[in-house]
Amino acid sequence: MSNQKKIVFLTGTRADFGKLKSLIKITQENSNFDVQIFATGMHLDEKYGSTVNEIYKSGFKNIHTFKNHAGAEFMDRTLAKTITGFSEYIAIQKPDLIVIHGDRVEALAGAIVGSLNNILVSHIEGGEVSGTIDELIRHSVSKLSHLHLVSNNEAKKRLIQMGELESSIYVIGSPDLDLMNPSNLPSLEKVKEYYEISFEEYAIVMFHPVTTDYKNIKENSKEFVDALLKSNENYVVIFPNNDLGTEEILDEYKRLENNSKFKIYPSLRFEYFLRLLKETKFIIGNSSAGVREAPYYKVPTIDIGTRQNNRGQASSIININYNFDKILLAINNIKVVEQDINITEFGEGNSNELFLHLLKSELIWKVNCQKQFQDL
Repeated sequence: MSNQKKIVFLTGTRADFGKLKSLIKITQENSNFDVQIFATGMHLDEKYGSTVNEIYKSGFKNIHTFKNHAGAEFMDRTLAKTITGFSEYIAIQKPDLIVIHGDRVEALAGAIVGSLNNILVSHIEGGEVSGTIDELIRHSVSKLSHLHLVSNNEAKKRLIQMGELESSIYVIGSPDLDLMNPSNLPSLEKVKEYYEISFEEYAIVMFHPVTTDYKNIKENSKEFVDALLKSNENYVVIFPNNDLGTEEILDEYKRLENNSKFKIYPSLRFEYFLRLLKETKFIIGNSSAGVREAPYYKVPTIDIGTRQNNRGQASSIININYNFDKILLAINNIKVVEQDINITEFGEGNSNELFLHLLKSELIWKVNCQKQFQDL
């Protein structure tokens, strides 16, 4: 490539930053690319740990911040605000490519702005299924994107089913695997010292609101917290996403405060979280970390409710509903995972290299912004 290509990565949460981190790093270190980062969403919310600091600490440059939050109950207004902010930013930057991840409103805003301005949009981890509003957003983002960088062939097949051109879909695996190699992670001692965790053994709690089931969130959170309190485990508790229902969950978490068996954090640094996850007794809640990252480390998962429906089928995952007795029973019967879990469905941990290889090819820069529906 003769001229430098400008790439904008859009990130709205600690989770999608973890997925984009290795891709940002490998491109920002390459002189062929001018790499910019647009940080918004939960990153700028103090209540959830102001995780934009993690982006700065990673040594990345060209970071632009934008406050988009309009309140957890107004996902639509947050979307509108993000579209406005990102559109104004894009008008100045004029990038060649926008890179977005996943299934949150920030990604949808990025895809809308890109496609309406004839800028190439590359969507990471499209074509996946879950049980909530996220799935609708994810598929909408896919339809508005020109390039699809997916985790596996299942996802590729779904996108083809949705009328996407096979030539625009590339299987690169799940980019967070690039960071997961234990030899690249800080030591457990360092992490425990940093977060002042004195537990010998502990489990991780990550419980997010299911926005489509808002009417039951209060009761579901109560059953969940009741079971945690009744069980005799130590827990590292991480705040939920700032979606509709987050206040109800945080209200229940107040009952865990000043209890020596619980340590509660708005957010954890991604690599530190991975080390804690690798060494944890089990992970409980409904986070994608339980169906994605945990099996990779042979960590048992107690997955509650429908949020991760149809995602990750590893034998180390138990799925149960929001019932006090069932949750408690699952905690008390947790078993060490003996056998290796085959999780090649998320790639080989070299997504960043595959991504760079793709960007260096002339091919993707010739992709037509005028999309065609492909009949099966």
